[in-house]
Amino acid sequence: MADDTILPIPNLGLSQHFFALINPSLAHLHDDARTSLLEGLKADQMAPYYRIVTSSGALTADPALLESMEKANQEELKKLDERLEEAQKTEGESEISDALKARANHLTRIGDKVDAAVAAQRLALEKTPGLGSRIDITLTLIRIGIFFGDNTLITENLTKAEQLIEEGGDWDRRNRLKVYRGLHAASIRQFKSGGELLLDALSTFTATELISYNDFVALTIIINSLTLKRLITSPEVISVLPDLPILGDLVHNLYDCHYAKFFVALATLEQTYLLPSRLLSPHTRYYVREMRILAYAQLLESYRSVTLESLSGAFGVSVDFIDRDLSRFIANGRLHCTIDKVHGIVETTRPSIKNAQYEKVVKQGDILLTSLQRLSKVLY
Repeated sequence: MADDTILPIPNLGLSQHFFALINPSLAHLHDDARTSLLEGLKADQMAPYYRIVTSSGALTADPALLESMEKANQEELKKLDERLEEAQKTEGESEISDALKARANHLTRIGDKVDAAVAAQRLALEKTPGLGSRIDITLTLIRIGIFFGDNTLITENLTKAEQLIEEGGDWDRRNRLKVYRGLHAASIRQFKSGGELLLDALSTFTATELISYNDFVALTIIINSLTLKRLITSPEVISVLPDLPILGDLVHNLYDCHYAKFFVALATLEQTYLLPSRLLSPHTRYYVREMRILAYAQLLESYRSVTLESLSGAFGVSVDFIDRDLSRFIANGRLHCTIDKVHGIVETTRPSIKNAQYEKVVKQGDILLTSLQRLSKVLY
């Protein structure tokens, strides 16, 4: 394998299909997901992963298919073990490294239980001399973590990859790592940092082993919609929005203050992108809530007071809904306004910068005094 070749293993699309199949709420996707998952399993002879999938009930077990895949796996592994043994006896460090990588990639491709694939990749990493290849193996370990949902494996190898990149990683691998870091940040709800990384990598994207370009662009737009200003000025985003009508409606209607259409686009996004996504599904409620707050704050910023009826008309919802929604966000300190229910008016209360600075100084002073008191007890 050439140093600059990164194999798309494990096939991360299969873990997405598996996610869809084990979620009853995504029943409308089950037929396509079942077909695609089975085709992918057969294509890569993924006997170990097939066992995991069938044990969950996502697919009906086929003993004959499992037997044929296991036989193919054993034959391939035997060849790779023989090749490794020969390299260890008669060849040099480079050939041994190649044999170890081939064996590790086979276990990764077939979805062998995470310990087997990870152990093989770590051994290959230990015996591989080239910095570029070491970075590629570390990225493969990150993908294994994503495939099996192992957050510890992901974070420890992201750190390792960053260290290797700092030792002299090339331009392409630096940009790939941005995508990996951005994707992981999005998965743990660090949308601000993740969105910046994804947007920075948009014009130089090459990490197709991790995510397809179309899915990458969609994810970049979704995450960065929370910070609309930078998103709407990105030439890469502007050029692809016509091909993504749902996301185009979301971004343009928020930017152009067409709030009723924005709410419709947000609801459509929730059903078509967020809930079906293995990556974003856990954050759906948070994302929808933050986008509603963003829209409410944007509209209220232009007024000192506005009637509940006008607000409900602007957002295309009932007065009761807008009253309940605003009340919740006001109580949580997310919107700076008050509701006069008697007169049916929402009045904005712009926060004082001086008051905020004063409260910050007082808070920091309390922390400092507490620390000094603790120190004095230790000294005296």
